[in-house]
Amino acid sequence: MQPEPIIAEVRNQQSKKRRRWKIHLLPIPALIIYGLFIVYPLLAALTYSFFDWEGIKQGAFIGLSNYKDLFTLEPFRGMFWNAFGHNILYFVIQMIVQNGIAFLLALVLYQKIRGMEFFKIAYFLPRLLSVIVVGFLWKLILNPNYGALNILLGKFGLESLQKAWLGDPDTALIAIILVNCWFGVGFAVLIFLAGLQAIPHELIEAARLDGARGLTLIRKIMLPLMVPSLMIMTVLTFIQSFEAFELVYAMQGSQGEPYRSTDTLAVYFYRLAFGGSSGDSTAVGLGSALAVVLFIFISSITAIMLKFINKKQIDL
Repeated sequence: MQPEPIIAEVRNQQSKKRRRWKIHLLPIPALIIYGLFIVYPLLAALTYSFFDWEGIKQGAFIGLSNYKDLFTLEPFRGMFWNAFGHNILYFVIQMIVQNGIAFLLALVLYQKIRGMEFFKIAYFLPRLLSVIVVGFLWKLILNPNYGALNILLGKFGLESLQKAWLGDPDTALIAIILVNCWFGVGFAVLIFLAGLQAIPHELIEAARLDGARGLTLIRKIMLPLMVPSLMIMTVLTFIQSFEAFELVYAMQGSQGEPYRSTDTLAVYFYRLAFGGSSGDSTAVGLGSALAVVLFIFISSITAIMLKFINKKQIDL
């Protein structure tokens, strides 16, 4: 073999190695952004939670005292469990209403009805709006004096059902959660529809030949084969429910009005760490402790759910 081909081959290999290194450099900007806006705030919150604070001035190291105060000292203890209960309710209603309606709509679209593409776009359209825009829009619709909902109820002779939807402690949180369901149902439809379309058509046809129809077909064939999609949507709903902030803030502010009936853990954290709109003093240490507790809770439950999903996928 002549020297020239050998040299060319060596240069070609060196060029390939350089290209590989350049490919490895591509994730660096994303990693820097992730570190600045995700990792650093998490580590900072963990550090802040171990110190006493005078306003925004860091004081002495106090260990786990902020965590202890969060769970034992009033009013922090009461507000924590009040907000935690609201997050639980948020999750339960979203699972039943949002994901239940989304599954039914996905079943309808699975039948390949005429105009299916239009309906998929129509269902997903609210998701394209900003959460803040959705919050202010529905705040206007639910206004007790000139809101579209109460006006429509009056037009149909249902004046007895008219309410100050966001001013009544019994309806305020439910109204916000239902708005969130309206906002998120389109995304859930796409997830469930993808799960349905992943089921081999031969299995559906074989089940129908065996006499499976309606609820029997759904319960014994479709649902078991959709477990990954169902669990993924459960995980996403859980995370979203326990991080609920933007919509609550847009519709009710940072005070959880009326009478803390719309407080969630994220809103409570915001009020502790940055002060409320009514001039509440900040409690950076307690807010950081709450952020750490919320992060550990969400990540732990999510890890358990993902492990369950992996186990189900292996079983399938």
